[in-house]
Amino acid sequence: MKQSEIIELSTEELQDKLGSLKKSYTDLKMAHAISPLETPMQLRAIRRTVARVSAELTKRELQ
Repeated sequence: MKQSEIIELSTEELQDKLGSLKKSYTDLKMAHAISPLETPMQLRAIRRTVARVSAELTKRELQ
């Protein structure tokens, strides 16, 4: 998810997205612990997206 897409979302949508991204990250991490993923770069991509969404939420709270 690109930063421009994240900025367009409302605060409620961002909170929902953050929850679902964290859940999918946890699920992928567990799956990777059991057997290696075909593309372990998915973990990095989701982790970075979580950081982007979290940063945008923090930015909105401070304004």
